[in-house]
Amino acid sequence: MSRTREFDEEAVLKGAMHIFRKHGYQGASIRDLEEATGLKGGSIYHAFGDKAGLFDAAFGHYNRTVLEGRIERFAPPGSGLQGLRELFVSLLHEPDNAALGCLITNMAVEFGGGADPHPRVEAALGLLRTTFRLRLTEASTFAGDADGIKANRTAIRLLAFYQGLLVLIRGGEDKAGLRQAIEDQFNQLETMS
Repeated sequence: MSRTREFDEEAVLKGAMHIFRKHGYQGASIRDLEEATGLKGGSIYHAFGDKAGLFDAAFGHYNRTVLEGRIERFAPPGSGLQGLRELFVSLLHEPDNAALGCLITNMAVEFGGGADPHPRVEAALGLLRTTFRLRLTEASTFAGDADGIKANRTAIRLLAFYQGLLVLIRGGEDKAGLRQAIEDQFNQLETMS
């Protein structure tokens, strides 16, 4: 019979998520995770198996609450290019003006270069690419794209732009300039023929 968890799992995952965003997987120490989660190392290992297990749970939490939540809020089905514009602009407004960066982007860089991408990174990038493609197909400028080639190519370009924005935000780039780049990109998409 397993014991009932005596901690707020949501709070633990949120704390761990922020540590992994800030320090990366390798840079996050058990001490950092203890401080952020309020759990002792033994409790972390008991509840999640090991640091990798906590990371996987925190990454899943990030994808559900941050990524999927952002998409649902700013670019839900039917929102078209305007929804995508709002999704991109939302990147400029981190809670508490924090610059922790995107866990997906940070982990794509940290774990990149191997033969097999991290499954959570791969799933998150796939969700973004699919969301971009679907919102593009809702726009009148993509109405004649019956085979979806134009939407697929544009979705990949937008994915690169989205990830690049996140890197520049983490690097401290001027947000007014980034906002103008977003506006320019979506103004151009709206006038494509």
